This record gives sequence, C-alpha cells and structure tokens, in this order.
Amino acid sequence: MFSSNLESVLSQVSAVFLAPSLLCIVLALIYTLYAFGALLTDAWLMRKGVRRTELSAYARKAAKHSDDLELFIMRKLELLRLTSRVTPMLGLVATLIPMGPALLALSENDTTSVGSNMVVAFSGVTLALITASLSFVILNIRRRWLFEELRMIEQDSEPSAGGRV
Repeated sequence: MFSSNLESVLSQVSAVFLAPSLLCIVLALIYTLYAFGALLTDAWLMRKGVRRTELSAYARKAAKHSDDLELFIMRKLELLRLTSRVTPMLGLVATLIPMGPALLALSENDTTSVGSNMVVAFSGVTLALITASLSFVILNIRRRWLFEELRMIEQDSEPSAGGRV
C-alpha cells in the first residue's frame, strides 16, 4: 500500500517537470538558432574583411590584462556552453517522463496513448540533441575566433623586438 502510494506520488511529481523541460528545450533551440544566425552574419562580414567583436572594444576601452580578456571570453561563451551541455539532459528528462505512461498504456493495450506519449518523448530528445549539437559547433567556432583575436591583441601590445640584437 505505502509502496504504491509512493510510486504514484513520485510519478505525479516527475510529470510536473515535463512541460518545463520541453519549454527549456524550445527556448534553447530558439537561442541556438539566433546564435547560428549571428555566427553566419559574422562569418560573412569576416569574408568581406570586417572584423567586429566586442573583445577588441573591451580591450581598448579598459586597457585590460590578458587574464581579464580571457574572463570576458568565458562570460561571452557561457550561455552557449551551458546550452550545449544541459540540453541533452533536458532531452533525456523529456524522454523518460512520458515513457512511464507509455509503458503503462502498453500493458493495457491502449495504443493511442502509447503513440502520443512516444511522440512527445522522441520529439523532445530529437530537438534537444539537435540544439546541443548546433550550439556545440557554434561554441567551438566562436571560441577559436575569440582566442585568435585575443592573440592579435596580445601581439599588438607586446613591445617590438626590432631594436634588439
């Protein structure tokens, strides 16, 4: 008796997290698509010879040390990093929560309920994995661009070795 009540309560509590996890997946997808558009825009501008980033402006404005600039880069990329790492876990949550009712419906030969729960489960994990993969690619390209720019800033601030023997 206690065991079945506990299982029922746990099932109901976990079901509460389905809608928030799906909402977070959709928000992460929207953010990632926005970041992808910004990446494509920046790549297009770079091909035209225009390099526009906040890092150089930040370095000029405050005459920052390279450690400060690295911290700026980490802050700039933090949301992409979180998106690429957390979204797969949200996808797993969005898969596992509907699987319980789907398996229960399967035991009762309720194929309609099995189908609808499986659609939610696989849609959630599919969108989460697409979002995580795309945000991971964007993160790595952005990181490389920013560290290349950091290196250029560091080289510009180094004293030239032209007068040494």
